[in-house]
Amino acid sequence: MKKQVLIGLGIGLGAILLALGSLPAKAQQPQQPTSPPTTTTPPPDDSGPTTDTGSIVLGKKKDEPPPPPAPAEEKVTNPGGATYSLRVDVPIVNMDVSVLLDKTHEFVPGLKAENFLVVEDGVEQEVQTLRLTKTPITAVLLLEFAATSYPFIRDMQNASVSFFRSLQPDDYVAVETYDLHSHILTDFTNNKDTIREALQSLMIPTFRDTNEFDALYDTLDRLTRIEGRKYVILISSGRDTMSKLTLDQMLAKVKATPNVTIFTISTGGFQAEMSSGRGDGFGSQMNVLQADNEMNTFAEMTGGMHFKPIFQGELPDIFGQINESIRNQYVLTYKPTNTKNDGTYRKVKIYLVDKEGKPLKMQDEKGKPLKYSIIARDGYRARLPVQ
Repeated sequence: MKKQVLIGLGIGLGAILLALGSLPAKAQQPQQPTSPPTTTTPPPDDSGPTTDTGSIVLGKKKDEPPPPPAPAEEKVTNPGGATYSLRVDVPIVNMDVSVLLDKTHEFVPGLKAENFLVVEDGVEQEVQTLRLTKTPITAVLLLEFAATSYPFIRDMQNASVSFFRSLQPDDYVAVETYDLHSHILTDFTNNKDTIREALQSLMIPTFRDTNEFDALYDTLDRLTRIEGRKYVILISSGRDTMSKLTLDQMLAKVKATPNVTIFTISTGGFQAEMSSGRGDGFGSQMNVLQADNEMNTFAEMTGGMHFKPIFQGELPDIFGQINESIRNQYVLTYKPTNTKNDGTYRKVKIYLVDKEGKPLKMQDEKGKPLKYSIIARDGYRARLPVQ
């Protein structure tokens, strides 16, 4: 608006000057020197600068190609869609070991892992752990009850009563007898009245045959279905008359049965002593020695003990030794250097050594040397590949 007014004023002045220029010269005023025209600067606009608020047009970017997809993970399909897993078995061997003084049959406490030297098939093994256990027992009282001779039956009854008196409230015991066949008088129970009634029922035997191998085999077979450490207290003359199994088969079964310790008590000791080498009145001396040797072998193979008492007064001490052995035990663990699962039988020997690796010597309070026995299984059977 202001620009238009100024332009209009300029046009009007021009017209006046043109009109004045057309007048006569004398009428004209002397011409004054003219100064250069001044430019009129319009007053500042207090409303601020005018800006173009039109839209800004940016150049279009070129379309970038999308990133390439991640490579697909390679899939491996088992034949037939079967699922396979890898399992690595590290064999661990647990050995129950009792250390008893020969004179008093007391358990030796306070031993450390470094005191035990384990040799498997002639190779020294490193003991990983050692702990002391004192637990109730789970045992089968296996009794020979045949119509053979009264002294044998009397010895069996006296021994079984002594075992009964040594039981603790938490002990579980089964009672089984055998002659031509096996007879389970009571299954595992901690009821002492039930056990007493089973023992009191042994009044009149029937068959004369003593099939010891068959009875012991069946007992071991049933014990494999029970978890934990088990014991067999075999009270017998040691003779076998009509078993279907041979001694070699019986020994193989003993080796193959884990976590079972057999304690054997031979009957007829007084009879054999009175016969002065002629036998026990029921067989030759050779048969007696063979029977005792078999009973001793069953015990040694499983870490147990064999006894042949002559007098009844020996029985409390015998079962005291058994209790001392099975209620107080060391359990040592080692990883065998032979890791093959080939089902072979590994022979194990355990020794006691001092800090220098020499045989450990024990002394009493007076400094006298003490002899001791190490009671443990003579080996174990390795696993098979399919186990």
